[in-house]
Amino acid sequence: MADTTLSASEYTTDSLTAQRIVVLDFGSQYAQLIARRVREQNVYCQILRHDIAADRIAELNPKGIILSGGPSSVYVDGAPKCDPQLFELGIPVLGICYGMQLACAALGGKVDNTPSREYGRATCMIKNNETLFRDLEGEIEVWMSHGDQVSSISEVFEPLAQTSTCPYAAIAHRTLPIYGMQFHPEVTHTPQGGQILKNFVIDVCGCEGTWQLGDFAQAAIEHVRELVGDRRVICGLSGGVDSSVVAALLYKAIGPQLSCILIDNGLLRKDEQALVIREFGDHFKTDLHVVDAEERFMSTLEGISEPQEKRRRIGYAFIDCFKEEATKIKDAHFLAQGTLYPDVIESGADPDGPAATIKLHHNVGGLPEELGFELIEPLRDLFKDEVRRLGLELGLPESLVWRHPFPGPGLAVRCLGEVTREKLKVLREADSIVVEEIVNAGLYRETSQSFAVLLPVQSVGVMGDARTYDNAIAIRSVKTDDFMTADWSHLPYDLLARMSTRIINEVAGINRVCYDISSKPPATIEWE
Repeated sequence: MADTTLSASEYTTDSLTAQRIVVLDFGSQYAQLIARRVREQNVYCQILRHDIAADRIAELNPKGIILSGGPSSVYVDGAPKCDPQLFELGIPVLGICYGMQLACAALGGKVDNTPSREYGRATCMIKNNETLFRDLEGEIEVWMSHGDQVSSISEVFEPLAQTSTCPYAAIAHRTLPIYGMQFHPEVTHTPQGGQILKNFVIDVCGCEGTWQLGDFAQAAIEHVRELVGDRRVICGLSGGVDSSVVAALLYKAIGPQLSCILIDNGLLRKDEQALVIREFGDHFKTDLHVVDAEERFMSTLEGISEPQEKRRRIGYAFIDCFKEEATKIKDAHFLAQGTLYPDVIESGADPDGPAATIKLHHNVGGLPEELGFELIEPLRDLFKDEVRRLGLELGLPESLVWRHPFPGPGLAVRCLGEVTREKLKVLREADSIVVEEIVNAGLYRETSQSFAVLLPVQSVGVMGDARTYDNAIAIRSVKTDDFMTADWSHLPYDLLARMSTRIINEVAGINRVCYDISSKPPATIEWE
């Protein structure tokens, strides 16, 4: 039996994705955020590689094209370029930052490095509010992040907006549906950015909002039911939102034909196995297999400290354990996974998508052919917040749907350096205190992800009359709508003090607690 991955579009209907916007990614840290903001308009959005052929774009038949920002300068050798023929397709184009510069340079304008660089908030003065700035007027606050800017435009363009140092903050082609803006409408720091993107997606591109998660759920359920027939599906269950939503969708589709496997790899949070089993029993009346695999995972991680190698080894160990358990399940034919759209993008698993790999995902493209299952990934088209909304559509309780995310490699990526049982014991206790105090303070829903990180750092301290030389814990808490960008949580000082006091007093081996005040970007949410 061959290992077959079903494409995301197979879980939807043409009516859901027929109207789509495509984003060409030029290396922007915000490319996924652009796509997410478009989907807020109930319009399907797909991220493609920057050099995709215009003919391929025409085959996809999008209603609009967005050129993302990027770190390069359009005038240097080797700078990423798009197929210039895409400007001749007659499809509306919106260039953002680097994307605007690229469009202007391709159509007769000039881009230069300028001493008047803009990083951060700026006041943008609207000169024409007939298209992109419909329903906006006067001055708006925008977010700039550029060193280059368009210094002159050809006669085919007209300026729509400006700042005090950027005369072409937004432009429009006089005869073609081509637009550009130097600022970033996709970030929350541009308060009217959603309206600007809506004006492009709905008014300029003519999209009608056909991307509805209720319809997606029904289409996915019907497709899975038709595909599976009377055969059995295996689902990896972790207790996280993604796997729980997959299980809920499959359960609605095929009921008792679903078997779930929980791999206890020794890298779970405190009391995680018991919690998963309890929640599973409350919401899914189907087959559950629990595998105790701590010894295997600890052995494969022995002596390993490099983050990507940790992920790789955990991924392969997970596959081996899963395969062994799956062989015990009679008539198992399909394997279901909670792969999300950001996983697909970041792993380079989409042939039309960006190729850069940010991090390894053990549930994307890592299954060996000899595993012998057809692969079902019904969430492959969704972002995290869409998965949460889908979970509510499927009837899962808010306590499960809004649970803070937990990384696939577990505590291994929060235990910096080599992973040992002793370190994990310390980390589990500290992490449990962080989450418990966040809950007690009534801030669990106000924060998006809160956890502890064990640092490979020791420092001098004093406990009682004795000198200590023990480990440090970093507390990480962030607030985000989409997990593509995030701000650190401004937790009350008294809450941080309680966390620190409890961790130092209750967790042996810790004598120092730090609070991580880094945003994403430039930092990531997880430390590894």
